Amino acid sequence: MPIQVIRFGVGHRRPDGPPGTRGLTGQVIHSDGRGIVAELAFGRNALIEPHSNPNTTYFIVIEGGGWVLVGEERLRVAAGEAVVWPPHVVHGAWTEHSQMRAFVVELAGADDGVVPGIVAGAARALEPGETGVSPAEGSLAGRPPSPERVDRSSGEPL
Repeated sequence: MPIQVIRFGVGHRRPDGPPGTRGLTGQVIHSDGRGIVAELAFGRNALIEPHSNPNTTYFIVIEGGGWVLVGEERLRVAAGEAVVWPPHVVHGAWTEHSQMRAFVVELAGADDGVVPGIVAGAARALEPGETGVSPAEGSLAGRPPSPERVDRSSGEPL
């Protein structure tokens, strides 16, 4: 089977969003019964009108910044931050004087938390003669860069 390439970004976006959305273009990257992945580009003074849906959604900011609304709470967001929009809770996003690019990952179906043992970490007992898992390999992530080494205009470490 050949590799599937899905193009998104400049030249591939179309006006997108729920009713009342303005100044926003996007491109659906994936959509099926499990959920949706889309890239969104907010112009200045763009808006996703506050709305709700039945799915858990991750709003992942990859460039620029703006604002999000979750329920009654309003919060400024910037590149490198992700916001969870819980199911059945009013949420929205907007920009004022800046632009913002984000990925939206909407997960359909019940939250894994309703399946016993997944979030709680419950495990079955080992049978006689069984051994546990081998120790993990790896290391902790490096320390974040010092504030003096961050280019505030790009949001990325120098």
